[in-house]
Formats: sequence, structure tokens, C-alpha cells
Amino acid sequence: MLHSKLLRRGLASLVMAVGLAFGAAQSWAEEIRVLNWQGYGTDEAWSLELFTEKTGIDVVHDYFNSEQEMLTKLRTNPGAYDVVLINSAYTKQAADEGLIQAIDTSGMKNVADLSPGMRDNENLAPGGTTYGVAWLWGVTSFAVNTNDFSEMPQSIEELWDPKHAGRVGWRDDAIEAVMFAAIATGQDINNPSDFVVIRDKLRALKPQIRTFWSSEDEWNQFMSANEFDLATYWSGSASRSKTAFGLPVEFVIPKEGAIGWLDGLSVATDAPNPEGAKAFIDWMIDPEFYVTWDTEVGAPASANAKANAELPETAFNRAVLGDPEKVATLQFMGPMDEELRQKILELWQETKTYLQE
Repeated sequence: MLHSKLLRRGLASLVMAVGLAFGAAQSWAEEIRVLNWQGYGTDEAWSLELFTEKTGIDVVHDYFNSEQEMLTKLRTNPGAYDVVLINSAYTKQAADEGLIQAIDTSGMKNVADLSPGMRDNENLAPGGTTYGVAWLWGVTSFAVNTNDFSEMPQSIEELWDPKHAGRVGWRDDAIEAVMFAAIATGQDINNPSDFVVIRDKLRALKPQIRTFWSSEDEWNQFMSANEFDLATYWSGSASRSKTAFGLPVEFVIPKEGAIGWLDGLSVATDAPNPEGAKAFIDWMIDPEFYVTWDTEVGAPASANAKANAELPETAFNRAVLGDPEKVATLQFMGPMDEELRQKILELWQETKTYLQE
């Protein structure tokens, strides 16, 4: 009898211990932490409410202002994040540094609908192992103020046209600036061959620049104040500026080409809630989320072919980025070694000082 009571008491203690452990696990399951650019899809309030309703998981955000800041936050805050947005050009570096973990996509229902070329992109899946789930892709080029153009420009040289003196917005980003100059001078954006020509091309912008912008909000403020004729920009942001803010803008992919990019969503190493992270990533590539985001707010193109196909035929991401001839002119960003990156940073710092004199 005593043995039976002790056994029951022992079982009760075990059940309580398991319950406490399960409760602790549940507390993690109730939250995930996401690291991203502010205002870039993952923090849409209506989406987070819907995701929490579906899963019971709350989403907390932290933000970065550059890829280098993103990498630094991952390095210095191990175990702080679950999901991180990483441009595919940086995914292998993050994986090599042990900042993100391989992702088993089995059970993620929307992965099968990703365009194979993006799903299996070697930059997101180095060596065939998935470290980033393809999420969005788009173009960095320029957008124009339609009030200042009767016809849409066809060439990247429009940025250098003297008639726009003091009316050009330029993003303060070294790699992007050098890539623009590389396109304008017929060079490979990922491996420029003549930095003297690039420097001279960038210096020729001196009479053109109205300001160097750094955020989408800042870009919108200048455009709404009619201080830009045209400005470098991202395709998804141009769509959002037009759709959500009613600004008179049109995005241009010039005949010389533009900068293509692919963003993936990764799971941080030591993520507190890796399963919750995978559920959130699967929601981000779900057509239910994407179509609403694009049609009501404005977004880059989805890596999910099914989601793109559900957009209205007139939607920018179908009408423009769905044009194979336009896409064929793009040069997509790839990984860059540290020596080249440093050379580009030094060139831009020198050039920016010259432009601001």
C-alpha cells in the first residue's frame, strides 16, 4: 500500500515536472522575434494580427538600417532572434559565420509553390542546403515624378541629364551607387573592371544631386514635396509609394538594365523558437498574405509563382516584372568578397565627399 502511494506520488511529481517544462516551452511558442528593415512586410499590423489568430504566436520586431548592421546584430546577440531577413548576396556569409541555421522546409506548405530558380538559388542554398527561404525579389533602379515627365525615360542616362540639375535623389549606399555607375558604363555590377571610369561617372552627378536619402519615408517626403524629378529607388517601394501614399511616381527599368535582388528569410542560429520561425516564414510566402500586401499596400515581387499569378493583370509585379524581356536586362546581386567591398566603400566615401563640397 505504501509502495502504491509512493508510486502515485512519484507519478504526480513527474506529471507536474513535465507540465512545468511544457509550460516553459509554450511560453517560447507564444512569441517569435524578427529582424528586418522597418516597414518591409513582416511588420504589417493586419498581417501580424491574422498570424497570431492562426497560430497563437505573437511577433516582436527589431530593425536594422544596413546589411552590415544586420550581421552585427546577429553576431552580438546570439539567441535573440528567430527570423532574419537577409539579401541573398549575404546569405552564404551569414551561414559561413554560423549566424543562421539550415532549414528543413518539410511541412512548410507554401514552399512547393516557390519558383524553382528562386527556391533553389545557389546564394540561398549554398551546397544544396537551404539557409534562406526565397521570399521577395525586385529591382533597384529609379522612379520618376510623373508630373515632370510627358514620356517615360528609357535610359539610365536620364539621371545625368542637365535638365534635372538639383532635382535628383540618390540613395546613400556605397555598393548601390557603384553598381549604378557600373551599369551606366557597361560593366559587371558584381565585378567592376574599371574603377576610374566608375569614379568619374559618379563625380559627374555633382550638379544633379538634390539630396542623399536613406529611408523610404525620407524618399516619400521629398517626392511629396515635389523636390525630386527622379530618384534611385526600389521597385516594391515605388509600388507602395504609388498605392499606399498616392504619389505621382512610375518606376523605370532602363534599356541598359538595372540591379536585381532576391531576399530570403532565414532562421537564426540558437533561435528560441525555430518551429514558430518556420511557421512565420511559411505565412510570409503564403498567397493569402502576399496578394493583400501587394494590392492594398504595395510590395516587391513574390518568389511564390502562385502568389504572383493571383495578382490583377495590371499589377506592377505582373505587368512589368512579369515581362521576360525586362527581366533579361537585370544583373542580379551576388556575394562579394571583403576586399572588393572595402574598395567600393572607400571609393564611395571619397566620391560622396567630393559631391558634397
